[in-house]
Amino acid sequence: AWVSESGGAYNSGGQLVSYTFAFGFWYLDQLGMTSVYNHKVYCRQALTGGNYALLNTTTFVPNPDYYGYLSYIFHIMGSKVLSVTHKGSPYLRVYSHCSKKELGVSFVFINLSKNTSFEIDLFHDLNLNGGSPNFEFKGHKEREEYHLTPKDGNILSSVVLLNGTPLELLDSMEIPELKPKLVDGLKPINIAAHSIAFVTIRDFNAPACF
Repeated sequence: AWVSESGGAYNSGGQLVSYTFAFGFWYLDQLGMTSVYNHKVYCRQALTGGNYALLNTTTFVPNPDYYGYLSYIFHIMGSKVLSVTHKGSPYLRVYSHCSKKELGVSFVFINLSKNTSFEIDLFHDLNLNGGSPNFEFKGHKEREEYHLTPKDGNILSSVVLLNGTPLELLDSMEIPELKPKLVDGLKPINIAAHSIAFVTIRDFNAPACF
C-alpha cells in the first residue's frame, strides 16, 4: 500500500503549527506506523506549498520536519522494520528498524508528554515458543543517540536542536551533518519531555537484520 497524500491538518495545514517542531510528533509517528503496516511509499502533502511543507516557502530553509525526515529515511532507519513493544506510558511511542548503513538496530522514541521524561532499559525477551531469546544484545559498544528538541523548550519553535545544537544551514547553504552523541551501551536511554530521539545500537544482533 502507498500513502499518496498526507497532511496533519486540513486545508493547507495548520498555520503557525505545521512548520514547527510540534508537527514532528505527528509526522514521525505516521512514518513509524505506516512502516509497521508494510506501506511501501509515504508522500508528504507538499514539498513547498501550503503550511505543511518541509521547506520554508519563501527562503527554502528546512523546517523542523525536514530534519526528522532526513534522520528517519536517509540517515538512521533502514528499510527492514522490526517489532518492538514497551510497557510504559501511552505518551511514549517507539518504532524500530534495522540500521541504515551498518549492522545494528535503530529506534525512534517519540515523547508526547509535556512534563514527563522516560528512562528506557533494553533487555532480552523470549521468542514466541518460550525458548531462548531470538536476538542478542551485548551492550559492549557505545550507542549512537540523536536527540531532537525545540529551541528554548517551545514546541512551536521553527528551530530544532540536535543534542542541544541548533540545526541550521551552513554558510555554504548546505545541510549540516547529523552527528550523534556516543553513550555507554549499558546505561538507560533518557528521553526528555516533548522530544524525539533516534538511537542506534551496533551490537544488538537481530537475525532479521543479517
